[in-house]
Order: sequence, then C-alpha cells, then structure tokens
Amino acid sequence: MSQSTPQAITIATRESRLALWQAEHVKALLEARGHRVTLLGMTTLGDQILDRTLSKVGGKGLFVKELELALEDGRADIAVHSLKDVPMELPPGFALACVMEREDPRDAWVSPHCAGLADLPPGAVVGTSSLRRVVLLRDALRALGRGDVRIEPLRGNLDTRLRKLDEGQYHAIVLAAAGLKRLGLGARIRAIFEPEQSLPAAGQGALGIEVRADRHDLIEALRPLAHQATWLRVAAERTVSRALGGSCSMPLAAHADWLGERLRLRGAWGEPEGQAPLLRAEAVAEVADLSAAEALGARVAEALRAGGAHAPAQEA
Repeated sequence: MSQSTPQAITIATRESRLALWQAEHVKALLEARGHRVTLLGMTTLGDQILDRTLSKVGGKGLFVKELELALEDGRADIAVHSLKDVPMELPPGFALACVMEREDPRDAWVSPHCAGLADLPPGAVVGTSSLRRVVLLRDALRALGRGDVRIEPLRGNLDTRLRKLDEGQYHAIVLAAAGLKRLGLGARIRAIFEPEQSLPAAGQGALGIEVRADRHDLIEALRPLAHQATWLRVAAERTVSRALGGSCSMPLAAHADWLGERLRLRGAWGEPEGQAPLLRAEAVAEVADLSAAEALGARVAEALRAGGAHAPAQEA
C-alpha cells in the first residue's frame, strides 16, 4: 500500500493533557495526508498509581502496556508515546515505526521564587519524578555545598506537578522542557539546564509511534512523519540504556547531538543512594544509519560499565 493511500487510523493515547496534545499533533499530520484519524483515550496503570515512585512499581512501561493491548486486540492501530517513557525493549510483535522531530530535550527549572539551585533557601525541597534527575541534582548541590536541600519524589501529570509546586509543597521542581513548551507553559520555565548541567534522559523531547510489527501498511503511512536526524540521536541514546539494563529505576542519562556530520553521545550514571561522584563518558562518530548509532551507544555504555556503572540489583 502506498503512503498516499488514505486509511482509517485509530490512535491509542493516555488521557493526560500532554499525551492528548501529542496524539492530536500526530492526528493533524496524518489528516493532512488524507487519512481519517480518531483517538482512543485510555487511563494506564502508570497514571493510576501516584503514591509510589515509578521505579518501585514496575517502571515507565506501565504507561504503555494498556496501549499495546489496544494495538494487539485491534481497538487501535498506532500508539503515540513520549520516547523517554518507552521501555528499551519492545514486546515481541511490536515495532517503533516512526520517531518524529525532537522538541527541546533539556530539563527545565520551575520555581516561583528561586532563580536556580544557588538561590534555594535553607532546608529547601526540590521535586522530581526521575532517579536520573535525583543523582544529577545531588551532584550539583554537593558542588554548591548544599547538603541541606532535600530532593523529594514528585508524581502526577504535568498539571498536577505544577499545582503541587504552586501549593508550596516544593520550592522548585524539575521537568522536561518539551512538555511545558508543547502545552504553551513555557512561561513557567525559570531556567533551562544545559546538557552540561543536567544531561537529559534517553529519548527526552522526542515522540515515537508504536505499531504491531506486522502492520506494514501503517509503517509505510507513517514514513513521512519520521525525522531521521532525531531517530539516529535517540537510537544511540536508547542503546546506552538498553546495554545497561535501563529503566526508570536506572539513574542514567544519555544524550546525543550533532556536531556537523558527526554524532556526539554523552552518558552519565550515578549511585542512587551512594556518595560516589557521577560517572561520565563521551564518544563521537560519523553516523549515517541506525546500526552506526547503536554502535556508538554501545561504546558509551561500555565506557560507563568499565567505570563501575551497573543495572539495579533486581535487574542485574
């Protein structure tokens, strides 16, 4: 089937405001190409469990499992995900059909009163949902001599997290810049962390579209939405995480950017409870296809492993 042949496509999506924005974005792009698109809104287990950190209840795969079931039983044709929420290994029978052009991949500092870490009052509380951000924030606070600052878990969708900040439960929170910008909330960003300050998560800011692997018609229909330069970046990043047993219980960062024709990949890993300094690794290579991107990711993963990085004990 040619990519120009119109199809009826149902998108499985979480019902958070950000997830619906992402699904509507894909819907508009597909409709512009003549397809008839509807949304199937779903509440996932990850949306329902808000009293425990993701690393303790099964990881970010909780956000995609119900969507995959809808693909499997035919209620939906495609699922739109934030790639940082997608497990590194998809279940058998599923495929990542498309990676779209990336939004800002960086972390954002959101605070009504504090311009940055150095401005936090004594005993301040900073909120984050990510073990990666915990180890990166702890490293930055240690450099500032701010052992008094507490880093506390922050769950819920984007609006819930902002409400908790506004209620005074936290002095500041750290979020993905992409989600804030996509929802028109860029004005809430007090500062942006450059990758040198807070290395992003693998796939952060990028959208991926999942299908059943046997739906070659959909893979062809989605081809025009793919952004190869982004796909190569996130393939390298996700390889680092996959090689180290990555999940949201892994305090791991991996971020790639283009230096002309060459791809630079940086990784960082920290002990969740330990006091050891962050491990960092970097490699640069000419990357023209997915296999080269994955080879670059494997190099960085091996360098981190050689420095002592490892999967969490329950996953090792």
